[in-house]
Amino acid sequence: MIVGTAGHIDHGKTALLQALTGQAGDQRQEERARGMTIDLGYRYAALAEGAALTGFIDVPGHERFIHNMLAGAHGIDLVLLVVAADDGVMPQTREHLAIIELLGIPQALVAISKSDRVEPARLAEVQAQVGELLAPGPYAGARQFPLSSLSGEGVEALRQALLEAEARVGQRSVQGGFRLAVDRAFAVTGAGVVVTGTALAGRVSVGETLLLGKAGKPVRVRGLHAQNQAALVAEAGQRVALNIAADRLAVEQVHRGDWLLPEWLHAPSVRVDIELRLLPGETRTFEHFSAVHVHLGTQDVTARVALLEGETLAAGQRMFAQLLLNAPLQAVHGDRLVLRDQRAQRTLGGGKVLDPFAPGRQRRSEQRLRQLQVLRDAEDLEAALPALLGSAPGGLDPQRLERQFNRLRETWQLPKDVLVVATRQGQLLFAYDQWQALRQQVLEQLARFHQQEPDQLGPDRDRLRRFAALPLERPAFVSLLDELLDSGALASSGPWLHLPDHKVQLSEADSALWARLQPKLLAGRYDPPWVRTLATEENRAEADVRLLLRKLARLGMVHQVVRDLFYPDSTLQRMAELLLGQASETPIVQVAAFRDMLGIGRKRSVQVLEYFDRIGLTRRVADQRYIRADSALAQQQARH
Repeated sequence: MIVGTAGHIDHGKTALLQALTGQAGDQRQEERARGMTIDLGYRYAALAEGAALTGFIDVPGHERFIHNMLAGAHGIDLVLLVVAADDGVMPQTREHLAIIELLGIPQALVAISKSDRVEPARLAEVQAQVGELLAPGPYAGARQFPLSSLSGEGVEALRQALLEAEARVGQRSVQGGFRLAVDRAFAVTGAGVVVTGTALAGRVSVGETLLLGKAGKPVRVRGLHAQNQAALVAEAGQRVALNIAADRLAVEQVHRGDWLLPEWLHAPSVRVDIELRLLPGETRTFEHFSAVHVHLGTQDVTARVALLEGETLAAGQRMFAQLLLNAPLQAVHGDRLVLRDQRAQRTLGGGKVLDPFAPGRQRRSEQRLRQLQVLRDAEDLEAALPALLGSAPGGLDPQRLERQFNRLRETWQLPKDVLVVATRQGQLLFAYDQWQALRQQVLEQLARFHQQEPDQLGPDRDRLRRFAALPLERPAFVSLLDELLDSGALASSGPWLHLPDHKVQLSEADSALWARLQPKLLAGRYDPPWVRTLATEENRAEADVRLLLRKLARLGMVHQVVRDLFYPDSTLQRMAELLLGQASETPIVQVAAFRDMLGIGRKRSVQVLEYFDRIGLTRRVADQRYIRADSALAQQQARH
């Protein structure tokens, strides 16, 4: 169990821990000289003979050091709220209580310190005051223990209560990746750099490699201490000290707020969606795009808050919000965070992380708000997945879900109706019905295209994607088309996609024009007329002739060798036959011999050969050109 103190300055938090543990702690010289705690202090002690060591975190009570208190409050199992009997409830008593409520710390006990300094009536008054303070929140009815740290009166009763509470502490899940927010870093002679923190998730072993900080510097774990004892393995719920090593690693490079994580979980982000709750005692209305300090783990970063369901938020109310951070934040779903004002002088509220990879666009859309509602209500990935899939028509990235929920895919229990779709950029998850609906939409939209453009064989992939307007990124759309092609529901002719039974239907005008052009192209044999010549002879615009011939080229009826020069398919087949005949003795293509066979100029012969290069009949290597026997055209000629 890890116990953290909370309470106003000079209410005796440090003295109480010394009375409980018998240890003076690790106060700094400046703290001893000033008689006040400035930074976090740590102690480990067994509450009973033979019991496991309990970790104690002593936090500063002064308002100027709330940021240090926040760094120590994350990850504790029980808060020990200390209220001095002579002073009673004070400002930092209230602020510390608000913080621990926002962080969702599961248990609380109250120590009424310095009880030997007051009369019984005053003691009863303070206890009633504390009870009233706790009544509206999750710690209503928390046990109170009047005591004196100097005389020891009442300390034993508190120790027994801590022992009872320790038995109720739930075992933290060790699923997922190891997460530790660094709160201290120091150098040890002969060992090197040591960092400490509270393990929030997973487990780590000596010899493992983790990534450190925003830059993700790889470090190796050379040694471990868990709950102040040497160990080979440390896990969630323990205070951990790690001796880490890396190339040119210096203690000055490690800072409070850095994270230690496995490589797969390392994903800092600057947009985080949360459910924001403003404290009931906040006197000012919170406005959209307000500047704040964000505290998560031991991190303290500044941000703007974009409210997603309105322009203002009243005291005590909740609303979905997006944090626009000025520095990357390492978070996972369910993390608790605290917001303080721009000048870091007062606590405003806090929230629960819903999505650490929030979108920059359409963050207020109905679809996005539905997703946030699912994430707010879901306890784990399996509970959230069906609804998330329902509100994600473009599919879900499983790698992102791994990082969002800190759950490797091997541990997921996917519903049977979830499809894993492979794309060129990784896998995506879709609900089965959702994927089938996308397939049907593609076929319906392609049928609509054929109806609108009957004289075209079909669109290419990108044009069909634009025409269908599906909510899919290109890699997922390509995978969808590949599946339709493999199943035979879709056909392709070159780059053109079409339904299997679709046939091009030229308009009457195009059919009539082609009937007049075709004899002229055939008569030209290996030197057919250009588009401008055909247009002049037919008294038609060049654009009309060019458009028709390009349509016919998509049908495979003609071939565009160079711009505005088209060969009928039968003529091209004959030229390929002549070329293959020339190459029967040697695979090397002779330009001069090919030119002489065709009876055309060298320039035109080279243009035809370059077209054969493009369609794969020949291959140009340096100054030589070779026949590709494996090409479709060569095999077709061989069959004839």
